[in-house]
Amino acid sequence: MRFCMVSTFYPPYHFGGDAIFVQSLSRALVAHGHQVEVVHCEDAYRLNAPAPIAAAVTNPVAVTNTVAVAGSDGILVHSLRSRYYSLSSIVTQQTSRPGFNGPALRRILDRPFDVVNFHNISLVGGLETLPLSRAPVNLYTLHEHWLLCPTHIFWKNRRQSCDSPQCIRCCLRSGIPPQFWRYSGLPKRSLRSVDALLSPSAYTAGRHEEANLGRPIHILPTFSPIDPGPAEAHPPPDGRPRFVYVGRVTRSKGVDLLPPLFAGLPQFDLDIVGAGDLLNELKQKYAAYPSIRFLGPREHSQIAPCYSAATALILPSLAPEVFPLCILEAFACGTPVIVHDSGGSREAVDRSGAGFVYRSDRELLDAIMALASQPRLRAGWSLRARAAYEQFYNEKRYVSDYLGLIDQIKSSATAHPQELDAALP
Repeated sequence: MRFCMVSTFYPPYHFGGDAIFVQSLSRALVAHGHQVEVVHCEDAYRLNAPAPIAAAVTNPVAVTNTVAVAGSDGILVHSLRSRYYSLSSIVTQQTSRPGFNGPALRRILDRPFDVVNFHNISLVGGLETLPLSRAPVNLYTLHEHWLLCPTHIFWKNRRQSCDSPQCIRCCLRSGIPPQFWRYSGLPKRSLRSVDALLSPSAYTAGRHEEANLGRPIHILPTFSPIDPGPAEAHPPPDGRPRFVYVGRVTRSKGVDLLPPLFAGLPQFDLDIVGAGDLLNELKQKYAAYPSIRFLGPREHSQIAPCYSAATALILPSLAPEVFPLCILEAFACGTPVIVHDSGGSREAVDRSGAGFVYRSDRELLDAIMALASQPRLRAGWSLRARAAYEQFYNEKRYVSDYLGLIDQIKSSATAHPQELDAALP
């Protein structure tokens, strides 16, 4: 089959796990004999990036504001570019329409794809990108809560998890231009072009079901794109207990709560892996603590040792997560996890029994002490983590379920061509 992935961000032009997942899924489909093309918006990355990326471009096929590159992994990547990159992204953010990207997106999506899978489309073209697809099967993967929240992550006023919607006030306090299209019929109207929403977690599926978007939602947990090999090749770490955080170094992730805690636990090490607006501030504040290391961003292909060397991964997110990729990566490395009870963070832990879910600072400290002082507990949870990866969160399982869902949609559309729209208002 011919697939097209549409995503605002795609490596190396990306900031988080959603782009890594799009790349991993694309490569997995190619490995299974399918053809995959990806469309992403380099303009959106440049608008938010702290520094430009010097990316090699080979075999370029220039089409107005698009550069298509055939990668060594067999994926054809279309990078949307324009000389007015900031204006292009602002137009799409304000209108949820493709704007300057429209001609290129129409040209690409008019091609004979079998499946178009939309991912984070907030700045690549917005909601009005959805009806441009001519594919018989159209999917929308819910990596974030953008359909429901202008901040994407239910992070209110830049300081707390959203407890009640006050979107315009929150946008103004968060430095985000208010999006008045959210109060029109555009979301439901555009989503009619989508056959199904794919949710990585039950939590996120529930939030979107409450919004009554008019499309079927399927829960399809994502997978770890890294597999460091058999569990026995990665025994529990020796020496001092070492805990690791992997992700964006931002306030919504709760990462700034970890250094002061570990400053009072000099017998343990803390590694913080990632970049973000708090990184320099935290590095300066805790420079005198040798047990707290800020390792900065790491290439995804080099991140497995960070998990394997850790007693546990800690994910202290305050904003509700969808289904954190770092938990699945830790599981692949046989590393237990300690997660704050926020959104879909706990679902993989509940399913596997390979970690703690905490709700208070006291519970977090108790979890750290338990794993650091009880090697047998850590060893048992390590086995559970790896078993969960092998049973639930690996590439083979995901691709099988993903292709099975596509076949189901195609069969349903053939047998009942009007069924999917029958319940729409």
